[in-house]
Amino acid sequence: MTQTTIAGGAARTRPATAVITGLGVVAPNGMGAEEYWTATLRGESGIAPLGDRMAKYPARLAGQVASFVAEEHIPSKLMPQTDRVTRLALAAAEWALADAGLRPAELPEYSMGVVTSNASGGFEFTHREIQKLWTQGPQTVSVYESFAWFYAVNTGQISIRHGMRGPSGVLVAEQAGGLDAVGHARRAVRRGTPHIVTGGVESSFDPWGWVSHIASGRLSGRTDPARAYLPFDGAADGYVPGEGGAILILEDAGAAARRGAAKVYGEVAGYAATFDPRPGSGRPPGLEYAIRKALDDAGARPETIDVVFADAAGVPRLDREEAAAITAVFGPGGVPVSAPKALTGRLYAGSGPLDVACALLCIRDGLIPAVPNIGDLPADYRIDLVRGDAPRPAKVRNALVLARGKGGFNAAVVLRKEAQ
Repeated sequence: MTQTTIAGGAARTRPATAVITGLGVVAPNGMGAEEYWTATLRGESGIAPLGDRMAKYPARLAGQVASFVAEEHIPSKLMPQTDRVTRLALAAAEWALADAGLRPAELPEYSMGVVTSNASGGFEFTHREIQKLWTQGPQTVSVYESFAWFYAVNTGQISIRHGMRGPSGVLVAEQAGGLDAVGHARRAVRRGTPHIVTGGVESSFDPWGWVSHIASGRLSGRTDPARAYLPFDGAADGYVPGEGGAILILEDAGAAARRGAAKVYGEVAGYAATFDPRPGSGRPPGLEYAIRKALDDAGARPETIDVVFADAAGVPRLDREEAAAITAVFGPGGVPVSAPKALTGRLYAGSGPLDVACALLCIRDGLIPAVPNIGDLPADYRIDLVRGDAPRPAKVRNALVLARGKGGFNAAVVLRKEAQ
């Protein structure tokens, strides 16, 4: 869908504007966008020990959505065919649609699509069924194993539940995938689909899934939840994984106005993705280029960005690379930097969309969340990390959200307060 304007007597077209009208959040420190936002501003963490069954492992902390009771949110007929990750995604999608005031049943079935991201699939479901296969035989394996494990299952279940038959898909790019999903959703809107459900949700804390997290070599081994995940701190020794994420409603601005959308959180003004060069090549990481391309895509200059929501790996080498990229684009201390995922853990495909939700609420309320427990910010990072126990008041009109995925993925999204 395009818009035609007249400039100097000649007609030209520009892509449709994609705006976010609904937020659905399932985070370790809050269920629902407002509960999550309040907890984040207060510095309340959702990171806690996994329990006795994980006591033998070298890492035992995770960001957990402890208050989520699936039966309170998911129809009973869906319970046998879904993993926890899909139940979280379905609940978040319901909340996002309600927040946007969208009723899919009242829309043409091809006018709404679903583009999500996922990095691990239905881990707990598939490992339970595989164990049954090994110990009890194939006749005991659930027929739903054929799809409940798959990366695309969240997209599929959301679209089936709400009768959405527009362009749909799934992106797999570890931590960067959630922002990629938002970028691809914007592309679908620009190509003519007026409403897209997008975002990402993760959960993989069964024993097999937990071993997979540990195998990354990037988890903190500390046992104190307040000291385990310290992005950009000189004492950082890794990150804490988490579950949850956010589902967002992305719409063509014109379509949202015509249906009388109650609110618009902001515009997805720019997006870019890059891939790091192979190790040992001598070439720089691709994050700085992703930032510059996203700014170009948004028609924005570095000085117009009011806050950066960082990937915040909590791994010293990666933190240093990200700090260098931010400084190269914005100058030393040139822009406030926030890392609210320090309160939730890294949610893989869920982190980027959750940061998008956080950035939009930051734009709405003029408050930049602070990163707690950061005491030693290395001087050579040269970033203005918002630290402490209280948010920083600021006039925020444009925000940049960054994500980096293991394996070399980089993604950047620019959010703008008012659609242009």
